[in-house]
Amino acid sequence: MSAKRRILGAAAGAAGLVAAGTAARFAQQHRVIARRGAGDTTPFGSLHSPRLTVVADDGVDLHVEVDEPAAGRQVAGDLTLVFVHGYCLSLDSWHFQRAAYRGQVRAVYYDQRSHGRSARSPEDHCTIEQLGKDLARVIEDTAPGPVVVIGHSMGGMSIISLAEHHPELFGDKVVGVALVSTTAGGLDPGRVLFPMIPLGLGGTVIGRFVRVLDRGHRVVDLARKWGHVVADVLADRYAFGDDVPGHYVEFLYGMLDATPFSVAADFYPAFATLDKFEHVEVLGSVPTSIICGTEDKITGIDHSRKLHTRIAGSSLLECEGAGHMVTLERHDDVNRELDDLISLATARVEAAG
Repeated sequence: MSAKRRILGAAAGAAGLVAAGTAARFAQQHRVIARRGAGDTTPFGSLHSPRLTVVADDGVDLHVEVDEPAAGRQVAGDLTLVFVHGYCLSLDSWHFQRAAYRGQVRAVYYDQRSHGRSARSPEDHCTIEQLGKDLARVIEDTAPGPVVVIGHSMGGMSIISLAEHHPELFGDKVVGVALVSTTAGGLDPGRVLFPMIPLGLGGTVIGRFVRVLDRGHRVVDLARKWGHVVADVLADRYAFGDDVPGHYVEFLYGMLDATPFSVAADFYPAFATLDKFEHVEVLGSVPTSIICGTEDKITGIDHSRKLHTRIAGSSLLECEGAGHMVTLERHDDVNRELDDLISLATARVEAAG
């Protein structure tokens, strides 16, 4: 595995603590360590808890699962981790993080609207703004104490939307943030949709004909199944940087294939118009970790570097050679970074208390 490169912000995102030295001491005392190798022997898609339903403000049912900590394992301050998955994926995409933290700390996983086991959204509510509202509702209904929000790709955009519309939550309710393989704007939307298109269509073809394809989405879905081998290659090439085990690619393809193309098309305009960099500064009030692979072909490393420069005190973890699905490809590195984030967030709660 290629070496990773970490760039730390000057204040490590510990605003509000008495001093950086105090934060470090608290972090050492209350560190939550992700269990290494926990997901390697666990079948993909097998980690679940009893279903909860959170009803969004527009009436859409969101599928939610909560992993409770083992007795005596909860970190100080009743911290809850809230994981927000990416475009055309599901809560199962957090496999390695869920396996590592299961029983260690309270964690909430949910399927974003129209994805996974959540209900289908009206097309006009398939927006980043609505995803931010959904996240606010999930936090309100499932997290009685402080939260650390962790978002991958579109999930990171959901967090940025939350920051735009509810900045008052950051520093009080939200005490830590992880933005993984994401951006606040400036996307090439064709790259976002590329893995969902069968038989190698992409680039400008996607941007020009996505709505035409949407009208014939059943044909597109069928073509995706016929083109399984080609789709596997595309998923591998666009999602991963280095070679990964074949079952990683199959797992990713299974989530993409389970997402109807009409859902992909409904959300597509949101990426083309995304422009929220002016709203990320509030994240500098809490420990914030930014994580990305240097070979990410969807939300490239420059997006993460730009977020890092805009969010004071943030840390940036660049996983050398990794692609967009860095949560799978470099899960140990990602989990170590999340360990540090959880430690800082816990220290913040302790200092405030």
